[in-house]
Amino acid sequence: MNKEWHKVLEIIKDQVSPINYKMWFAKASCDGEVDGKFVIFVATHFIKQEIHTKHQDVLEEAVKQILGKPIPIDLRVSSTKSRSEENPEDDNFELNLFSSTPKTNITNLNPKYSLENFVVGLSNNLAYAAAQAVIANPGLSYNPLFLYGGTGVGKTHLMVGVGHALLKKNPNLKIIYSPLEQFTNDLVQGIQTKSMTQFRTKYRSCNLLLIDDVQFLSGRDSTQEEFFHTFNDLQGKNIQIIVTADRPPHEIQKLEPRLASRFQGGMMVDIQLPDFDTRVAILKAKCKEKGDDIPENCLTLIAENISTNGRELEGKLMQIIQTLKLTGKEFNEENVRFLLGKVSVTSGFKIDQKKVLAGINQYFDIKMADLVGPNRKKDLVRSRQIAMYILYQDCKLPYEKIGEMLGGRDHTTIMHGVEKIGVILNTDSEIQKIIGEIKQKLLD
Repeated sequence: MNKEWHKVLEIIKDQVSPINYKMWFAKASCDGEVDGKFVIFVATHFIKQEIHTKHQDVLEEAVKQILGKPIPIDLRVSSTKSRSEENPEDDNFELNLFSSTPKTNITNLNPKYSLENFVVGLSNNLAYAAAQAVIANPGLSYNPLFLYGGTGVGKTHLMVGVGHALLKKNPNLKIIYSPLEQFTNDLVQGIQTKSMTQFRTKYRSCNLLLIDDVQFLSGRDSTQEEFFHTFNDLQGKNIQIIVTADRPPHEIQKLEPRLASRFQGGMMVDIQLPDFDTRVAILKAKCKEKGDDIPENCLTLIAENISTNGRELEGKLMQIIQTLKLTGKEFNEENVRFLLGKVSVTSGFKIDQKKVLAGINQYFDIKMADLVGPNRKKDLVRSRQIAMYILYQDCKLPYEKIGEMLGGRDHTTIMHGVEKIGVILNTDSEIQKIIGEIKQKLLD
């Protein structure tokens, strides 16, 4: 090995992590100074790109120290050496970093969430551009990609859409999509059954990690500890990580500074509520998806009256469509305006928070003690979550206040309940109907 190159490597070894040194520099070779440039050979274009993108400064400084002068670096992909001769395990080195996968691959990505049906507007165009950059250079452009915003603004849709897009590029990718709750449940099971090796293998052997609702890391010390090490392991191997939350890292209570720092070290994008034009585009897309031919003036009317998130916008559209179909009424501005007036989810209507719990009890015919108590029966849990959702979305109460009203529950429980109902509203017409009727009674 070139003596100068050996000294350069000694400096680099102290400047980068062991795994980065092993991946990017350990197998490189060098011809020294040729025609005024310091020529270095690496095994693949992928390694060349990685060094150029993330370690060029370290490399240039190390060469400068050894040669005593600055000199241009000429990174070349070796065409004369066989990687399998150097190390048989490295025969598919580039593939192993992102593309190596099992022969069979089953993902739990929601097929509804593709980038083809993601409506782009002023409120989310930056997030969409960041997603496209990730697809072009996974693990290199923005890692992690941290998407945050309120309920129903399209965070999960965009994140899962990236997964589908990368799966099209390589159908054998191993992709892990997991709400934070599932990550926690898997961790607890791993501890209880003494199968932590399997847990870590599951989350650390993927090619793409998608974690939803990381705000639920709040106050969960064991989950934060394991997530921190999983994050470090994947990032060290340049495996792309995408996470979503309802707020930026610095606003997540009881989040360890080291995790907040790692989230902030990538690309953070705030997805806002859709503007008017985007709301109209969302309604048109949903009508096309469902095969419903709705007059544009009716869609415009709905978009003007509902200025909340895309999920409630879609829910209201489906409610109006179903109501008019069931009653046999015509789709016109008069009938749509009437239905919008009956049950509105716009910010112009304020539901009295003092009436919500009593209204829930009356609607479901349950006792207040059961609603605010510890009973975990399925029907009670659903009623309780609907109360959480209305108190948060329509009364604009903070999670902590809602927790106090519901028997002193932790704010993370309230966050989970609100998100749960928000997700269900997207597809469950019965829940849409129930919440609409409850709101109507509360507004009367």
